[in-house]
Amino acid sequence: MELIIYGIVNSISLILMSIGFALAYGVSRIPNFAHGSLYILTGYFTWLFLNRAGLPYSVAVILSLIIIALIGAALYQLILIRVRGMPISEIIASFGVGIAILELLRWAGLRGMAYMLPPFIDGTIQIFHVPLSYQRLIIIVAGLAMLFFLWYFTHYTKAGLALRAIAQNERAALVLGIDSDKAATVAVSLGAVLAGLAGVLLLPLGNIIVEVGYEVLIFAIAVSVCGGLGSWKGAVMASFLLGFAQIITVTYIATHYHFVVALVVIIIVLVFRPSGLFGKQKELEERV
Repeated sequence: MELIIYGIVNSISLILMSIGFALAYGVSRIPNFAHGSLYILTGYFTWLFLNRAGLPYSVAVILSLIIIALIGAALYQLILIRVRGMPISEIIASFGVGIAILELLRWAGLRGMAYMLPPFIDGTIQIFHVPLSYQRLIIIVAGLAMLFFLWYFTHYTKAGLALRAIAQNERAALVLGIDSDKAATVAVSLGAVLAGLAGVLLLPLGNIIVEVGYEVLIFAIAVSVCGGLGSWKGAVMASFLLGFAQIITVTYIATHYHFVVALVVIIIVLVFRPSGLFGKQKELEERV
């Protein structure tokens, strides 16, 4: 039961880390390699509002998410829109912004174990005789609620349906009067908010350090590649496969191998199924 429960926690944590990356790429077709830096930046803003401004936790989180949404929109409007359609330039531009943010945070003093967010609720609960902290329980509930919100948003709201239309067929959506740049701005901004939400939920389990930003980016790429770039359903399925694979590896091999699992998954999927589990890109034999 411990393996199952913590496998679920780890899988939903991966969903939180990666769904924003998958959403932004699915709509804009731009891989936002600044994803990990937005994750850390939200945690840092929340820490500043809590410890320097003395704001309540809930207010600090809301303000941080609003700021990160604006940063995501600005990232697309000021930089990514200028290189859209040029895959190599998209990657270099977004990755360059991400590195700049993380290294500026390091230069500003974000190093060591000095920056920590408190858990939302202290204490633990017993589930099938397995101790589980309330923060991890909140992660499960929040992750499932986020998935329901995204499903409802993309199926029953005008803005969400526009995002789905752009993701499915951009040319047809343009004919119907949907502004692709506006939709891409919303997608990148929403992806930044989801990255930030993952940060404020998961960072109380550890420290706010620059290295975590790079790790989150790797996990998001691993999940998206495994599930299929642009497939939100694939990202969820891949998160559970990778999440349980990491827990099994940590339990039966060694703790520090959980990061290696993500890298091995990327290599294996790219070799045997480049499109991922639910990807729609053409396979090699089809292109030839």
